[in-house]
Amino acid sequence: MAGPTVRAGSSCARWFLFGIAALVLPAQFLLGQTPDRWDGIRASLNRYMQERNVASVAVAVAQNGKIVWEEGFGWADRERRIPSSANTMYSLASISMPFTATGLLRLAEQGKIDLDRPANEYLGVGKLTGLAGDASGATVRRVMSHTAGLPLHYQFFYSNDGYSAPTMDETIARYGILVTPPGAVHEYSNLGYGILDYIITRGSGRDYNDFMRSEIFVPLGLTHTSVGIGPGLEDYVAVRYDSGGKPIPFYTFDHVGASAVYSSAHDLIRFGMFHLKDHLADQRPVLRDSTIADMQTIRTPPGSEREYALGWIVFPNDNGYVSFGHSGGMPGVATVLVLFPTENIAITVLSNDYRGPTFLAEDIAGVLLPKYAAGLKERRARRPPLPVPFSPSAELVGEWSGTLRTWSGTLPLTLTIKSDGEVLVKLGDQLTALLNEVRFKNGVLSGRFAGQIPTEDVLRHPHSIAVDLTLRNGKLAGQASAQTPEVPIVWYSLASYVELAKK
Repeated sequence: MAGPTVRAGSSCARWFLFGIAALVLPAQFLLGQTPDRWDGIRASLNRYMQERNVASVAVAVAQNGKIVWEEGFGWADRERRIPSSANTMYSLASISMPFTATGLLRLAEQGKIDLDRPANEYLGVGKLTGLAGDASGATVRRVMSHTAGLPLHYQFFYSNDGYSAPTMDETIARYGILVTPPGAVHEYSNLGYGILDYIITRGSGRDYNDFMRSEIFVPLGLTHTSVGIGPGLEDYVAVRYDSGGKPIPFYTFDHVGASAVYSSAHDLIRFGMFHLKDHLADQRPVLRDSTIADMQTIRTPPGSEREYALGWIVFPNDNGYVSFGHSGGMPGVATVLVLFPTENIAITVLSNDYRGPTFLAEDIAGVLLPKYAAGLKERRARRPPLPVPFSPSAELVGEWSGTLRTWSGTLPLTLTIKSDGEVLVKLGDQLTALLNEVRFKNGVLSGRFAGQIPTEDVLRHPHSIAVDLTLRNGKLAGQASAQTPEVPIVWYSLASYVELAKK
């Protein structure tokens, strides 16, 4: 799954001790760079890794078309005593999305995909189902910008589970449901990027992995980048660790294009440099500069909580600068890539621990950009706003009844909203539950309650149910997502469609 936030912010050789006694030669010595300006970052990283027992971190920084710092800290593999380096391959989680978007736009430039045609035209047996709106409005471009109406979705398949991922057609048939009208809202959906990697496979006539390697990774000189763990690269891969420092069993997804890319800090910063339009001598351009610019154009509706383009999150005012990039988070993974186009700066921080210090990307930006540092200091000094208690308006108060539609059947659902803010939920013949964490913002009622979605895949693990229902045309409609806890191990967030009317 994907964490969709990109907020950030001695001329002699030295050996540095980090984590549990990993000795790493600073890459600056190898690159002939003066390391002084990074000493504060190293000290902060040192403290964080020791305090949190984080296995390893790798960083890379580019400015004006040159890599000015890249270095690994700690153990990529504690058990085999393999240290991290700038060439260690890390699981990227949601930073896979800009890679997949790049591949899809490569197909579009070749005339094999029309971004403004319905995604269903490029799918097989499994089609998007228009429950909240017409599926023909779910264009490829809208899927890329998370505005097609698809729900929140993540589903992990661990090697020790005893069951494997269904076919993509089956996943789309079950969960490729539109829970909001296409183009109406931004809803981050890993499934959307799983659908896009399937479109790449069908549109190119080649396996997604093979297409990405031959059309994107090889031309850009990304020798330590692959979808999944590529053959011969096993010894270069950072083991994913849980919060207790134990290796996590290998896992994959039903949304490969959203989550399955591995890359090194060195390769990822070069990928970022390509998207800054730095024309490196050893890279063959895989997209036109005009297409790269189009990727960075915001596509989300006005008022969205996040500004999303095509594979990139965009921050129009990131402590005084425009930035774009992506982050990722899932078991054993914390990653961030942030790019400042007007300053021609790229920064990446990768970790094989969910608690990895991705905030260092902000600190690194502060070293390079004094105005950014001042803004960052001011922002961090602000106290977060206190949560506002839920106080329902008259149009919300009352009893709402309707259905929750799963892929295998439909259940009656009743929501009772009281004037004092208490909300009760009755799902099928299950016990009445209290809706917790209730809020109503931008016309969306959200919360979480104790209950079960009775489908065979969801019932494999304990879960609660999160709802996000939009008040529109006198109805509350949207998604009810069965979710397992995010920490320490994530299995799924799987959505069903809800539609309620007030009695």
